[in-house]
Amino acid sequence: MKAKIFIKYKDGILDPQGKVTGKALNSIGINGINSLTIGKYIEMEFGDVSKDEANQIANESCKKLLVNPNTQTYSFEIINE
Repeated sequence: MKAKIFIKYKDGILDPQGKVTGKALNSIGINGINSLTIGKYIEMEFGDVSKDEANQIANESCKKLLVNPNTQTYSFEIINE
């Protein structure tokens, strides 16, 4: 079982890396992008736990360490492999 965790900046929070990347794309002729944000993607693999336990572990990990609640939001999905 695995968690796929997606972390991004909250709306209204400046994303300098996204801004620079958007400008760089425009400078090489890739147009039509209104805004671009850079986030994080994390995969977390679990041992022998239930889906409910995996949900709890992923959520607690995000709340306690992986995500800054002042500037970031997160979502995750648990998948069986």
